[in-house]
Amino acid sequence: MKLDLMTGNLSWQDSADLAAKLEDAGFSGMLFTETSQVPWMMIAAAAQSAPSLEFSTGIAVAFPRSPMVSAQVAWELAGNTGGRFRLGLGSQVKAHITRRYAAEFDRPAARMRDYVLAVKACLAAFRGESRLDHDGPFYTLNLLRPEWTPPAHDHGDVKVDIAAVGPLMCRVAGEVADGVHIHPMHSLQYIENRLRPALAEGAAKAARDSETIDLIVPVFAIPGDSPEEQAPLVARARSQIAFYGSTPNYAFQFDDLGFPGTTDRIRVLLRSGDARGAAALIDDDILAHFAVVARWDDLADALIDRYRGTAARIVTYLTRESVKRDPASLGRWGAIARAVAAA
Repeated sequence: MKLDLMTGNLSWQDSADLAAKLEDAGFSGMLFTETSQVPWMMIAAAAQSAPSLEFSTGIAVAFPRSPMVSAQVAWELAGNTGGRFRLGLGSQVKAHITRRYAAEFDRPAARMRDYVLAVKACLAAFRGESRLDHDGPFYTLNLLRPEWTPPAHDHGDVKVDIAAVGPLMCRVAGEVADGVHIHPMHSLQYIENRLRPALAEGAAKAARDSETIDLIVPVFAIPGDSPEEQAPLVARARSQIAFYGSTPNYAFQFDDLGFPGTTDRIRVLLRSGDARGAAALIDDDILAHFAVVARWDDLADALIDRYRGTAARIVTYLTRESVKRDPASLGRWGAIARAVAAA
């Protein structure tokens, strides 16, 4: 397994500075989210100062961009990083796609399948393996003259991953993606009982082996040698899990674990403005399924025990906040990253 740090919304200089520190500490890579900033320039800046780190988007929003544009950016980043970039794509939710991006959002799982195949068709054409000729239900691309083809390089086998939660998108991931970004709000029961079977079903449809699909797993990893030291990140994790868990489509996560009705109770409290009360519903029993809380010296083993044989990459969700609180802790995080990579 490899251990990456999740980040986003950085200036170019801050991205470069953080990358250099992470590389020195022993992290394997950086995963950049796309929220209020696009990830591409942050990745380019980071790559210039950290020549061994690997980079990914987790995720870049797919539907507002042409598959050709996504493929071109991925190709350029892969070439300039020496193959240290993989493209993670996600659908986002309908309101953002239609109202923030003014793009279409119908049949998102089917659209994502076509999108990934279109991106891969572009990449194959860039590699010179085939003429660009993708004709799908949502995207048609069949014009790529030599003068518009990106410059060739030796790192064209770009991995294309997608974010997936529900069964339809998980089957799409199994069918067409190189990796799947698991949602930060997940349990091992969800991975084994819901995600893996859906991946296998999609993979079988495409005559693929689902075991070859990388699982990229964001984790609420919380270190501390006392409850007091752990408390700020524990509070942050409870709040974030409550936020995610307020989405009706994620209610099954609680139900499957024996906590039925949790989503409804969270929604009632959030509607009344009681965010603190909503976070308090994520008690220690629930938290134990969605977060890894351990002493500093035990955290690496806890992550390895939970995710070995499951995750190709673990992405620490709260590390940047931890380091902001205590910059000296970066060295301890680096030791965890090295231990996970060596396991």
